[in-house]
Amino acid sequence: MSLPDGLPMAVPAAGLPARVTIHEVGPRDGLQNEKTVVPVEVKAEFIRRLADAGLRTVEATSFVRPEWVPQLADAEQLVPLLDGVDAELPVLVPNERGLDRAIALGVRRIAVFGSATETFARRNLNRTVDESLEMFRPVVARARETGMRVRGYLSMCFGDPWEGPVPLDQVASVAVRLMELGCDELSLGDTIGVATPGHVRALLGRLTERGVGVDRVAVHFHDTYGQALANTLAALEHGVTTVDASAGGLGGCPYAKSATGNLATEDLVWMLDGLGIETGVDLGRLTATSVWMADHLGRPSPSRTVRALSQKES
Repeated sequence: MSLPDGLPMAVPAAGLPARVTIHEVGPRDGLQNEKTVVPVEVKAEFIRRLADAGLRTVEATSFVRPEWVPQLADAEQLVPLLDGVDAELPVLVPNERGLDRAIALGVRRIAVFGSATETFARRNLNRTVDESLEMFRPVVARARETGMRVRGYLSMCFGDPWEGPVPLDQVASVAVRLMELGCDELSLGDTIGVATPGHVRALLGRLTERGVGVDRVAVHFHDTYGQALANTLAALEHGVTTVDASAGGLGGCPYAKSATGNLATEDLVWMLDGLGIETGVDLGRLTATSVWMADHLGRPSPSRTVRALSQKES
């Protein structure tokens, strides 16, 4: 899929990183909320196409119990189909049983998924925040012992649908404890999409004060209120260089009904290209991939960039 000639025009802005790493979450976080089960062969081809578009980190699946997330029940079948894919392929694991399954398949990168709030921790993990961190402790320790890289997701960092605003110190405290388990990277989740740029800067500043530097932080924004790109720019201005995004804007959260789609990878790449920031991603190939997946899902992509470029082609 071709782009408009010379667009977006690259106009760099001061104070921004030269390169941003995109952590693609479409195959896992994007598809997990889809009602219609996507065939495992289609998932494998989706991941392969994303890697071919230049995405070097593509979160492939989750080793959760099938009844929790039926869409990802085929993790054991999917991973072997990804041999030869030129990308890092992390997976989400909820507990030691999930880690066992990942190790058996030769997975080299994992993630654990915690919550900054008690209500969501109970609804998502059926545990308190303290209990969930203790559940992660042996998972992270064993993963590190086997040479795995470990990411820690922290959800509800900017607001909770049951508890409302989440105090900065509360988020920072849980984040520090998660990182102290041995995680290499922390992904801050705006699970219901209520963050605004000032809030983003304030939380990143508080984490820095508590010893979690921006070099170890990623941001994960949902676009519920149309703030995902603005929040991303605020994070980049603060020094963050890793951004989570989902091809075509797929996604949500099965445990938080007010959570709508993730930041679309195409929208993110369009902005970064316009700022002269390197990503290594071919926007045309990425857009074509999202159009292809939208056809399989039977509905158009919510990404504005995908819609604009695909309309231009039609």
